[in-house]
Amino acid sequence: MSLNFATIAKHCNIMKKSKKHYPLVRFDWAMKKLLRQKANFDILEGFLSELLKEKVRITRVLESESNKEAETDKYNRVDIFVENEKGELLIIEIQNTQEYDYFHRILYGVSKTITEHISQGDSYAKVKKVISITIAYFPLGDGKDYLYHGTTNFIGVHKKDRLELSPKQRQLYGVSTPADLFPEYWLLKIGNFKDKLKETFDEWMYFLKNAEVLESFTAQGLPEAKEKLDEMRLPEAERQAYQFYKRFLRDRVSEEYNKQAAMEERLEQLDAVKAMVAKGVAKGMEEGIAKGIEEGIAKGIEEGAAQERAKAESEKEQMILSMVAEGFSAQQIAKITQKPLDEVQAILAKNK
Repeated sequence: MSLNFATIAKHCNIMKKSKKHYPLVRFDWAMKKLLRQKANFDILEGFLSELLKEKVRITRVLESESNKEAETDKYNRVDIFVENEKGELLIIEIQNTQEYDYFHRILYGVSKTITEHISQGDSYAKVKKVISITIAYFPLGDGKDYLYHGTTNFIGVHKKDRLELSPKQRQLYGVSTPADLFPEYWLLKIGNFKDKLKETFDEWMYFLKNAEVLESFTAQGLPEAKEKLDEMRLPEAERQAYQFYKRFLRDRVSEEYNKQAAMEERLEQLDAVKAMVAKGVAKGMEEGIAKGIEEGIAKGIEEGAAQERAKAESEKEQMILSMVAEGFSAQQIAKITQKPLDEVQAILAKNK
């Protein structure tokens, strides 16, 4: 059997088109399993260099919080803790599911890092700069951007000027502003990224969201990520573990989503009940006030009428007494006032 060149070319094209594309492993798995190895520092260094807009070199990987947590928590939260050649401490943390107190967690992590890396009796000048980087796969806070940066600055209350370091401080500590000494925060909201590439760091956002590096990408660290994080490069046992991780993560995220949805539904129902109760109370108060006013008016009218009747009776009584003083008899008074004779006689008897 013989094959001509056209048949061979056609066969090759079919093979080329049918070649299966294997995605890259997720960045959280890479942080957990691969990026702690010195041979893979270039991937993490590329990510940090693009984010911080400066060349970053990692000198060592330190013990991180996720290494001390339960296995299920490790799947939910992955972090890596490194020191760069400037002596700065960088915490990179990936969070997959909702935590309402996550800002508090960030603050705690930074504070703990500062206190654990200074010894008692050391000068405050030895406090290390800490940079906290959060990659959030859940709605963190309420904001529309996908990249947030937080630093500490001191602004004059009256002059509105920015407080700077003195020349001596800049010389002693080798930094330009107080913000260079205080912790620094970066928040990456993956769900807010719309796959629009405006700068090279957006290529990293695309990778973090889609676990894919496009041919056109040039951001530092991504060519290395494309080569080293190919899922098919993993040993068989590790690839199976990664598949289990993805299934577990999907189930965990789905479970958290359902719990979140159920909780929000309960809160909405509670708000509805509160609104109904408030409306009912308001209506009851309104009706009570209206009824009270109505009853008050009626009572006032009744009391006023009674007072008028008493006043009229008093005036008639005084008139009868005046007529008696003028010499009129009881019969004459009854006829003139058209009051019953017995009532006239009772008034006269009462006032003897």
